[in-house]
Amino acid sequence: MKIAVNTRLLIKNKLDGIGWFTFETLKRITRNHPEHEFFFLFDRRFSEEFIFSDNITPVILNLPARHPVLWFLWFEFSVSRFMKKNKIDLFLSPDGYLSLSSNVKQIAVIHDINFVHRPKDLPIFARKYYNYFFPKYAEKASEIATVSQYSKQDIVKTYKVPEDKINVVFNGCNEIYVPVSEAIKKDTKQKYSQGKEYFIFIGTLHPRKNIARLFLAFELFKNETHSDMKLVIVGTKMFMTKDIESAYSLSEFKEDIIFTGRLNPEDLHYVLASAFALTFVPLFEGFGIPLIEAMNCDVPVISSDTTSLPEVAGDAALFVNPFEVEEIKNKMIIITENEELRKSLIEKGRKRKKMFSWDKTAEKLWTLIDESLK
Repeated sequence: MKIAVNTRLLIKNKLDGIGWFTFETLKRITRNHPEHEFFFLFDRRFSEEFIFSDNITPVILNLPARHPVLWFLWFEFSVSRFMKKNKIDLFLSPDGYLSLSSNVKQIAVIHDINFVHRPKDLPIFARKYYNYFFPKYAEKASEIATVSQYSKQDIVKTYKVPEDKINVVFNGCNEIYVPVSEAIKKDTKQKYSQGKEYFIFIGTLHPRKNIARLFLAFELFKNETHSDMKLVIVGTKMFMTKDIESAYSLSEFKEDIIFTGRLNPEDLHYVLASAFALTFVPLFEGFGIPLIEAMNCDVPVISSDTTSLPEVAGDAALFVNPFEVEEIKNKMIIITENEELRKSLIEKGRKRKKMFSWDKTAEKLWTLIDESLK
């Protein structure tokens, strides 16, 4: 069978959550199923590292799809024409965008619909595009995959999609994330945090990631405990907002807040595995991959109690209301003062992490693809 895949988010050194889902699942699926022919559809020059096996034909379709108008043109014209010309049997879209003008059977992976609940977090044209087209994509798809039960029920309720059309396919975790030695921890702290212990946040500096309140909570924590703890922020500043900038610039402890920018997987592994605790307190999350990355590294977790995060973390996290700065601060104090609790969370994380792997993710996604091909 001929399977076309939207691979426009496979960008060298710039993989985000959806990009990693695409990378990890397709790497396994294409290698495990040489009997099928895969066409990887890119919107610009691609890296050979994404051509995982001999049964993949990479194709660059005109118009780089990086703006709402270009999204429309790329999917409705470039992708549609390609699939018709090449007699494609199935189209898989790991970021949820589909070709409404094509009659080919299509599977959409809709990770979450945060734009419905927090539209003002996005630029106006992207906001309008998502809220206009994603209900149509949900209707068009022959099957939908999503990454949590929370997202499934959200899509069902919001778009009135039948429950049996949506399949939950949890995210996984890169095998690179494992505990590190005390020597590596020491060297990593010397490199990034002046040798001090640190809390860590991982993610793009986006409004829904709640960075401003995390900064405020960290300031209260420092004032109350007089600790020399640092706060390391890993991620790009492309969505740096006035609230985040203000909370940072006004903090009397901004010297203790360290921005690393985006890190490659190897460096991120060391920085995460050397952290005292993960402080991941977003307002909305479809899954929350950093939670299971931390568990795999024996790093205890402070997590929001909203959306999908309790489902993912289970009993292996300290939960907080992400809107309550005082509560975030209190949990930061508790995890630094209660060593037995910290050890308990690490042990629970070791058990919880077994639920999630990219092998399981790829297997479940392939089952959905295989059934659609029949």
